Amino acid sequence: MREGQPLTLHVPEPTGRPGCQTDFSYLRLSAAGTARRPPIDVPAFETGDLAATLIRVLDDDGNAVGPWAPDVGSELLRFGLRTMMKTRIFDARMVIAQRQKKMSFYMSSLGEEAIGTAHRLALAAGDMCFPTYRQQSLLMAQQVSLLDMICQLLSNERDPLKGRQLPVMYSVRDAGFFSISGNLATQFVQAVGWAMASAIKGDTKIASGWIGDGATAESDFNTALTFAHVYQAPVILNVVNNQWAISTFQALAGGESVTFAARGVGSGIASLRVDGNDFLSVYAASRWAAERARSNLGPTLIEWVTYRAGPHSTSDDPSKYRPADDWSHFPLGDPVARLRQHLTGRGLWSDAEHDATYQDLESEIMAAQKEAEQFGTLAHGRVPSAASMFEDVYKDMPEHLRRQRQQLGV
Repeated sequence: MREGQPLTLHVPEPTGRPGCQTDFSYLRLSAAGTARRPPIDVPAFETGDLAATLIRVLDDDGNAVGPWAPDVGSELLRFGLRTMMKTRIFDARMVIAQRQKKMSFYMSSLGEEAIGTAHRLALAAGDMCFPTYRQQSLLMAQQVSLLDMICQLLSNERDPLKGRQLPVMYSVRDAGFFSISGNLATQFVQAVGWAMASAIKGDTKIASGWIGDGATAESDFNTALTFAHVYQAPVILNVVNNQWAISTFQALAGGESVTFAARGVGSGIASLRVDGNDFLSVYAASRWAAERARSNLGPTLIEWVTYRAGPHSTSDDPSKYRPADDWSHFPLGDPVARLRQHLTGRGLWSDAEHDATYQDLESEIMAAQKEAEQFGTLAHGRVPSAASMFEDVYKDMPEHLRRQRQQLGV
């Protein structure tokens, strides 16, 4: 090096910007069926290759190939496709409702429906998920009431959370869906703590924590990895790498030179990098990780490679920072279309059934929305009673709050 040569700072840049088609070669894809499937008791340090490659089951023709291809019944596959379709239709209807000023805010999971759907189906009753704001498919797979979900979005008088949460920040304990936090990454450490508590009690339930690629830059991410590794917590740590945080490319969170899954291996945690747009891959990897956790073999970190097809939220315009047609060029395709192709090839689905299912699901969602709007919308009011702000805070209401409630006359 020449003496006195100035230092330079590397600032990662995306490989595509508005008006310039994205070069997706940075994804380092692998052919379907080529990744090995180790036993669940594999030492964490021996999963380094699985954190660098990409576990895929469905090939370009919709065939399930390789050692990760799961033995799945036709009814579960059909339910999975129906749930993914339901999630997508629900998202589309709620975005329209937000544009109509019926709710203040919405966040769609377009392009990511396979991850939550297949993962939830691989878990057991009583397991607890600690999600972010883009895992509504976890609830759809549990067949949670659409009416309750929409009332929460509308923050109306029937809102099960009584207007205390932003729209889409659901909390459904009975469905194993922990309260969503607006503060990024907090749910990762909460998931590890819940899993540790389950182990301390001698229970059989495991936890599943969720984080986005951008939020891995938060300190809570590394804290969670440390505790999960040290105490061998029965937890699945899910990193949804959908390529973009709010408006910053995943490389700014550290995904440029190494995979996010590699961070798990470096922390002593068995790690997988999986095609998140492949329902069968998601289901197989989730089952593997769940069995590992339930067998007292410790945590697993899974990086789900996918793409956020829509805006970050209804407050975002992604055409300002990436090509408008990016999703149509994403090499891992559309998760709904891929599972549909697989089922059709096996004679388990048809175009006619697909169209009929779409119509049925749209009617179901529209009926639930119509019923929910009878309890109020953002445009027409009818919010939870002011008395509700005093409830569900203390087991026994303190005297000073009793007086304040009386002063309000509620």
